[in-house]
Amino acid sequence: MVQDALTREIEQRIEELGFELVDLERVGSRARPILRAYIDRPDSRPGEPGVSLDDCARVSRALEPFLDERDDLSDRYVLEVSSPGVERPLVRRRDWERFAGSEVRVKGREPLAGKARKLEAVLLGISGAEGEERVRLRLPDGEEVEVALAEVSGANLVFRW
Repeated sequence: MVQDALTREIEQRIEELGFELVDLERVGSRARPILRAYIDRPDSRPGEPGVSLDDCARVSRALEPFLDERDDLSDRYVLEVSSPGVERPLVRRRDWERFAGSEVRVKGREPLAGKARKLEAVLLGISGAEGEERVRLRLPDGEEVEVALAEVSGANLVFRW
C-alpha cells in the first residue's frame, strides 16, 4: 500500500476510532475519485467477529468532514468503507506476522520458490529487515519454503467453507 499523506491521515483517523486501515484503494477518475477504505479490528483473527455495517458507517461519517475540506480531492469524491472480508488481503508486515499459522494464497509475477505463480500454504511467518523481508510457508506436501516479499504481487487469507 502506497503511504502518501492522504493515506497516512486517513489511517490515523481510523485508528483513533479504534480500527485499523487494511488497505486504501483509489479508483475512478480525477473528476470523480472513489476511495475504498477496508477496515478491520486490530488484532482480529480468522473466525472472530469482524467489523459490522454500523462500524463501517461510523468510520465513513467520521472521515467525510475531513475529506470534504481537502483541496486536493474533488468535491465529487465517493467514499466506500467496508470490511476486508473473510479472505482478507495481507498488505503490511503486521498482517504477515499476525496471521502466522493461517492458510494463505500467495501470488507472484514469476514462479515463487521455484514452484508456481500461485501458492496455497500455511503461513509460518516473516523475517528480515524492511525491503529484505522473506515469507516462510509450509506447502500442502509439508515442504517449507521461503519467498522474498518483494516477489509477492498479492496475498490473502484462504477461507474454507
